[in-house]
Amino acid sequence: MVSLKDSRFRLRTVFRPAFPLLRLFFFNSDMPRSNACALLLLSLLAVSPLGAQTAPVLAPDKPLLVEDAIALAMRKNFDLQIQANSTDQQKETLAIAQAGFDPSVNATVLRNFNETPGRSSNLEASSSDTTSFRAGISQPLIWTNGSLGLAGNLGRSATNNAFNLFNPAFSNSLTATLNQPLLRNAGGVAARSNINRTKLGVSIAYINYKSQVLTVVAATENAYYSLVAQRETLRIRQLSLQLSQRLYDENQARRTTGVMTDLDVLSAEVGVANSRRGVIQAEQSVRDAEDTLLNLVNAADFDARPGAVKFNDYTGGAPNFAASYKLARDYYPPTLSAAETLKQLQIDLETARRNLKPILDLTASYGFAARQVSSGYGDVLSNLVDDHGNNWGLGLTYSMPWGRRADKARFRQAQLNLASQQLRLDQAEQQLMVSVRTAVRSVETNLAAVEIASKATMLSEKQYEQQKARFDAGLSTSRAVLQAQDDLENTRFQELSAKLTLRRAASELRRLEGTSIQRYGIQLPQ
Repeated sequence: MVSLKDSRFRLRTVFRPAFPLLRLFFFNSDMPRSNACALLLLSLLAVSPLGAQTAPVLAPDKPLLVEDAIALAMRKNFDLQIQANSTDQQKETLAIAQAGFDPSVNATVLRNFNETPGRSSNLEASSSDTTSFRAGISQPLIWTNGSLGLAGNLGRSATNNAFNLFNPAFSNSLTATLNQPLLRNAGGVAARSNINRTKLGVSIAYINYKSQVLTVVAATENAYYSLVAQRETLRIRQLSLQLSQRLYDENQARRTTGVMTDLDVLSAEVGVANSRRGVIQAEQSVRDAEDTLLNLVNAADFDARPGAVKFNDYTGGAPNFAASYKLARDYYPPTLSAAETLKQLQIDLETARRNLKPILDLTASYGFAARQVSSGYGDVLSNLVDDHGNNWGLGLTYSMPWGRRADKARFRQAQLNLASQQLRLDQAEQQLMVSVRTAVRSVETNLAAVEIASKATMLSEKQYEQQKARFDAGLSTSRAVLQAQDDLENTRFQELSAKLTLRRAASELRRLEGTSIQRYGIQLPQ
């Protein structure tokens, strides 16, 4: 039961956008009441659920178009949701790689107390009490792959040693540092290699998502058209059962008049049994096809059977291989993904080539140290500007493994990986060409097959009607009628199979071309 409070909340949520017009309607005496009423009505329609676009639903009493099934799959399919998560994860990986060049701030507060006993009973124990405050910032350099740092150190030390000039002693220093590779890992290309590689990973994840979309669209189309075919198969089986039952009833009636024998009746009865068996098997196939479609669209209730489905009229005409292959070369996700992976391996090869160089790093520092005082932190802080000393340092660090065997092996591995990926790309492009050629021929063949099968069905219908008319006139046998009925059923199934195969071939061609996304108006994430 919905409480009054909940009802009020829902009303406020629905009509909140119309509040300004409500105030205008009730309090503005200058506006004509007819205009205000019209504006109020439009406002309520705009914000009410009736004015909103309804999403496709699965219900036995509502026709289900293939576009509706695909729309449901795009919103709820499990594979698409998993692939979307993978794409988001790759984006976060890129954010992690980019964060490697964010500045870093550090701070430390430390206090040490140390007491040492005297060497004899006549000497007082020595003690020291030290407090230090350290703070700094470091910035990686994306242009050179080095790093800059700036650190300050403020300290206080106290001791019972009478020989110390300052007690307590306050100190302060500020130091800038630079660390820069000169050979291995030097330069902006080395610094950005991980980021560039991760960007390609995001592109690959997006391409894989697009590939999954195309796969789900094709699978949904096939499941939808399979359901159409299975329901049509059931209709044909039921029609055959009706014809068999009518023949059986007629044979029974004629047997009473002596025109038909018991063998004729038994033959018709077997025909009824076979037709009933076909109906039962067709019903099972329909439910299996429904479950397959419901699974793809991730239906909440598998007992909610889809409504009426149908074959869309095929208006695509015969495809052109050159046009289809060009689309496939430009948009087919597996080849695009293989090309992006090739770029990643090229980055890996360049990294391995740089790693053949020895390590030569430059370190430099420059800083100020304030004159120590015993008067407090304020004076030592001001001394850093007015009364300080300078310090600097410069150094080079060189390192190279003897023989560089591991680095050379990694470089050869990178070369082999790149060569293998190039072969995979060539193989994928060749396989794509073969697949497009096969899909184009399949569409062309089944266009002709549908036309031929349609004419064969028309011929079988006329032959059955003629045979039935001869049987009614006593010029034919029930066996000949049953044979004509079987022929009619087979030609109907052949026509249905040709229609289904044509839709599947067209769906596969659109998947290879990547045009299913535009065909159904699917919006991909950016």
